[in-house]
Amino acid sequence: MRLERKNRVQLVVFGLISLLAVGYAGGTYAGLDRLFGNRGYLVHIQLSESGGIFENAEVAYRGVTVGRVTGLNLDGHGVTVDVDIDSGTPDIPADSDAVVANRSAVGEQYVDLRPRSDDGPYLEHGSTIDSSRTGTPVPPGQLLGNLNQLVSSVDPESLRTVVDELDTAFTGAGPDLGRLLDSAGSLTAQAKAALPQTAQLLRQSRTVLDTQRRNADQLRSIAGGFRDIASQLKKSDSDLRNVIDRAPAASREISALLDESGTSLSVMIANLLTTSQVLEPRTDALEHMMVALPMVSGFSRSVVSNGEGHLGFVPTFFDPHGCTKGYEGTERRPANDTRNTEPNTEAYCAEPQGSPSNVRGAQNAPVAGEPVQVPGGDQDASGDIDGGADRDREASQRGGQDGSGGLPGLLDFSATGGSGQGDSADSGSSGDGMGGLLGVDG
Repeated sequence: MRLERKNRVQLVVFGLISLLAVGYAGGTYAGLDRLFGNRGYLVHIQLSESGGIFENAEVAYRGVTVGRVTGLNLDGHGVTVDVDIDSGTPDIPADSDAVVANRSAVGEQYVDLRPRSDDGPYLEHGSTIDSSRTGTPVPPGQLLGNLNQLVSSVDPESLRTVVDELDTAFTGAGPDLGRLLDSAGSLTAQAKAALPQTAQLLRQSRTVLDTQRRNADQLRSIAGGFRDIASQLKKSDSDLRNVIDRAPAASREISALLDESGTSLSVMIANLLTTSQVLEPRTDALEHMMVALPMVSGFSRSVVSNGEGHLGFVPTFFDPHGCTKGYEGTERRPANDTRNTEPNTEAYCAEPQGSPSNVRGAQNAPVAGEPVQVPGGDQDASGDIDGGADRDREASQRGGQDGSGGLPGLLDFSATGGSGQGDSADSGSSGDGMGGLLGVDG
């Protein structure tokens, strides 16, 4: 059968069209069209290392292929990857991260563009993604090396101990584990119901994490302190074991004490409240006493040696002048008058704060506040506890000069004012120091 010329021409044309169509489809699929130019716009990605990326690798955006890798070039800081983004693709934010990722465990790397936001500016022809916003996968050799180090660091004996302990812990615990898994299901349901609050919490946790990052030095210092504490506990292991061994006996002794004391201990503790109320405003004086007491104890041992006493007496008359104001109502008696008389309970040092005289008296002792009245104290006719509480509180608020007055005034038996001999008591400017306080004429 002989074909006509017309039919032969039609077959040839059909064959050429088919060949061109198949070639175009294959070339497009293989990306051969990129050999003659870019489809869209060119973007440069700076990598510290290639990460296994290769030419003609895919470029994905939000999981969709949007381009191909067209070239790899070494530069002074790493590798510059040229990617051709297809025209007609959605705008890609310029702040996107470029990560070399693996499609599977066997490799097949591709470039994944991960946007940080949906707003502009957007990538355009000639844009560059800096190396600070790029990433590459861990090399397989490094991954296998780290895995080998991890496996080598495990002590077989310790691992065997862990496995044995796990076997002991979970043997016969099947029902309990079942209930735990059932409860985990309920917990998951509750967590799902609270998902919006959880997501908000995670978003707000960035502030906390930033604070921890700023305080990294302090956290490292705290961790170092804990390490020192743990080291000290390890060194004190024997002492701690000794304390733990003796703790039961000590607890039994304390229990026996509480049983025997009964309510008496609680009454004593309640009474100590009154004592603490009295001592609390006098903490400064107590602190000074605690500081001075060791010194007094130290030199008191040297007072007596070889059966003999060694004492020294240093008079400090008129340095400063003794306090006489406030003692005018005290009855003066000769030194040989030994009759029993009522003391002048209204006498006290009435010198104001800042007086050059030796301001003294318990009411002038520096305290932290107004002394607390002790319950059960004797009251005078005016209702004051101990007969002078109001006056003492008033003088306490004024405070003393240079502490509580010191010892010089206590040893001052000389008179003040005038020529220093005290002509009369009603002059208002003469007194007799300690003699005036005791009502003794010199």
